[in-house]
Amino acid sequence: MAKPHRCFSPHLAGVAATFLISVLHGPLAAADDEPPPWPICGPYPPSGNYTQNSTYRANIDLLSATLPRNASLSPALYATGDVGDVPDIVYGQALCRGDVANASACEACVAAAFRGARRACPLYKDVIIFYDLCQLRFSNRNFFLDDDYLVTTYTLLRSRVVGTPAFDAAVGLLLNATADHAVEDSSRRFGTGEEGFDDRRNPKIYALAQCAPEKTADVCRSCLNVIIGQLPNSFRGRTGGGMFGVWCNFRYEVYPFFPGRPLVQLPRFVERPPASAPPVTGGEEKKRNSAGKVLAILMPTIAVILAIAVVYFFCWRKRRPEEDAYLPYDIQHIDSLLLDLATLRIATDDFDNSKMLGKGGFGMVYKGVLPDGEEIAVKRLGQTSRQGIGELKSELVLVAKLHHKNLVRLVGVCLEEQEKILVYEYMPNRSLDMILFDSEKNKELDWGKRFKIINGIARGLQYLHEDSQLKIVHRDLKASNILLDVDYNPKISDFGLAKIFGGDQSEDVTRRIAGT
Repeated sequence: MAKPHRCFSPHLAGVAATFLISVLHGPLAAADDEPPPWPICGPYPPSGNYTQNSTYRANIDLLSATLPRNASLSPALYATGDVGDVPDIVYGQALCRGDVANASACEACVAAAFRGARRACPLYKDVIIFYDLCQLRFSNRNFFLDDDYLVTTYTLLRSRVVGTPAFDAAVGLLLNATADHAVEDSSRRFGTGEEGFDDRRNPKIYALAQCAPEKTADVCRSCLNVIIGQLPNSFRGRTGGGMFGVWCNFRYEVYPFFPGRPLVQLPRFVERPPASAPPVTGGEEKKRNSAGKVLAILMPTIAVILAIAVVYFFCWRKRRPEEDAYLPYDIQHIDSLLLDLATLRIATDDFDNSKMLGKGGFGMVYKGVLPDGEEIAVKRLGQTSRQGIGELKSELVLVAKLHHKNLVRLVGVCLEEQEKILVYEYMPNRSLDMILFDSEKNKELDWGKRFKIINGIARGLQYLHEDSQLKIVHRDLKASNILLDVDYNPKISDFGLAKIFGGDQSEDVTRRIAGT
């Protein structure tokens, strides 16, 4: 069962690229890459729905109170259970990924999966939901007796395509080797793999395979063989994807999506040379002449479209000369601040609306709690936002380099799966404007607190202008960008529009309006 993807309208350069792919490699349907969670609501055969205050709902609540804990206590990070009696009995299964860091992370993921299942599939009696670090199923049907390896699966397809059979062959080789390792792992039935590939854009391929730990090696191998066998039909040329089922799953990407060293490491894939071509017959010569005529028509057309795309690209870059002018450091080099996307999903209950602190042109800000108990503010760039990407890079680079008690502290950053997220320390008193412009809350600001806030902002600005290793002009200082901790100490935030000055520079000319 595959979840449908949503089509999108690219810019002119994207249109040209899509046209070229369609000419050279056949039809291609572009699609958005769906981030987790990946739910299946009411898998076949359908089981119907329950009502909000029913006994079945109460039994789901009881199961959700025990299954996460039981899975985390299991050495295999796997648990099954059932609650209630027919016709309101609920069967449940929870499986955490074999490389989950600790038991508490497994428990938190399964608990989040129960909440996510209800949001994604409200009132469905039978739900399967897959997260990065865990999966969950609850049903009114005893699915433990099923040997369904393919029908009840979620298929994830990446939208980007690599038009080369060698890539498909490399993926198949790596997945089968990773599956072999999972089959031989009697404790967790889990494996990860890495393989080199001779492609500048995709120098490595990464893979993961897993079965339910209770399954025998033969059953695990049969299950993985069935779903990996779908590669030629469903994943041809795809730079990533996976199939997730109740009893087994696989996933592959061209970027590392699991921590630590791979359990299987294959050498760089070498494509076998093609067999010698047979002699050309007269009929084939005519076909080649026809193909030559077609190419003679197509190639000038393709060249024109490429020229348009190149002109458009450089014009677009010319209109935005300052976007990266103040980015002297590569965003990818700040490795020590990288956070795992799965951890942030668990910390924010999968970016639930109840955790939202605010919304702006950048995107959403959520409150979260890390596994060590630290409260955080999670600033998530909207998927459709283009303007915010440059500002995000600027903010990351600057805040990572700046350290002062009156500047907001950066906890980390996440750049996985096309997400762009900054994580800051949490400020309990939110922003200054929420207190200053509220007729009731502003009564909390006596003269002592107001002086502390004014003095703290001034000290923060002095650090930016004079004392830091970089000379910085904020350009968007306002009450909403002043955050207050529990003791009303101010911290300057939001460096998306900030500009770095040279050591002796005191003025500059900008080509666009900045700030509000």
